[in-house]
Amino acid sequence: MSSRRSRASTVSEEEINELISRLQTLLPSARRRGGSQASTTKLLKETCSYIKSLHREVDDLSDRLSDLMASMDHNSPGAEIIRSLLR
Repeated sequence: MSSRRSRASTVSEEEINELISRLQTLLPSARRRGGSQASTTKLLKETCSYIKSLHREVDDLSDRLSDLMASMDHNSPGAEIIRSLLR
């Protein structure tokens, strides 16, 4: 039974290469390099760094939106537009 499970959870080298290739298309730094191949380790480090930067950007935008909403009249047309965008 355990050998069956391990075979089912094994990912082939071809599948890993396909996932790495797809990952490269998502990273801005990998797209700037063009066709040159980065090591898998470098690509994974860049991915982690990119995800962290996106997280910081989301946090910053959330803070800015909270500040904006706090400074607005909650019944104003602008506040209603922002609320509709957040739905």
